Formats: sequence, structure tokens, C-alpha cells
Amino acid sequence: MAEYEACIIGIRTAIECKIKMLEVCRDSPLVIYQLKGEWKTRDPKYINYRRLVLELIEEFDDITFCYLLLDENLMADVLATLASMIKVNKQEDVKLIQISIYEAAAHCYNIKEEEQKYDYPWYHDILRYLKNCEYSDQATENDKRTLRKLASDYVLDGGILYKRRND
Repeated sequence: MAEYEACIIGIRTAIECKIKMLEVCRDSPLVIYQLKGEWKTRDPKYINYRRLVLELIEEFDDITFCYLLLDENLMADVLATLASMIKVNKQEDVKLIQISIYEAAAHCYNIKEEEQKYDYPWYHDILRYLKNCEYSDQATENDKRTLRKLASDYVLDGGILYKRRND
């Protein structure tokens, strides 16, 4: 029932924003497949929820429902975790959370920033170690041990660094 209620709130919000094309993605197969008509709605508790959603979706020119595996719905898990951590006091204003969506994964941006920051790629130390058995000047014993372990996963062939595999 909570999944249906969350879906209804989302659809009503989209209607208020005058959205005409909507893709509803949920990690509840029950709700999605019942709304798509692929599963029958037998439980009386869900029949009225489904009926309400079907009435609401008439406001849209195009609406699709898609099922997301729980692993693919990390954003919802993150937002739910954040929501559960926030204590709202009626006297205080609720602080907005700004969410940015990037075309590439966040770690890709971090790698590019690090490469620009130091003017050499992330694998520079591994390459240097494999070529000359050298460590950076500020490397501690722990850093050296870690670098040797990392370097054992790579092979240098004609100046090109390859990741070692079983095959």
C-alpha cells in the first residue's frame, strides 16, 4: 500500500507541474505489473489504489511504467536514507537538497580532475614502478607495499600498460 501511495503522490506532483509525458519507475514489481495490466489485482486493499492511479494517468498524453531492480534504484535508496536521518522541527525551514544528474558516473569526473591536478594519469606510479622499480619521493612503507601489490596486477609490454588477466 505504501508503494501505491508513493506512486500516487509522484503522479499527482507531475500533474501539478503540468507534465504531459511521464515515465514511472518503481522497484515494486507488484505495483508496476498491476498498473500495466500484466498482473491481476485481486487483493481488495489494492483495487482502489489501482483505480485511482488509472484515473490520474488520464491527465497525461503519454505515460509508461517500468520496473527497476532494487540494485538499479540506488537514488531512491539514498533519498530514503537521507529522509530518515532528517529531523524536522516545525519552527525551522526545511533545507532543500539539490541533486545534480551527470551524464557520466561521478568517479569518472574525479579521475579527470585528479589527472588535471597532477598532470599525469592515475596509473603513473604503477607504470613508473614497473619500468624502473621507483617509488615517489613521499611514499611511505605502506604506500610502497600497496604499490607493489597493485603493480602485480599489471604487465608492461612495449611501453603499454596492460591489466593482467587469467586468460
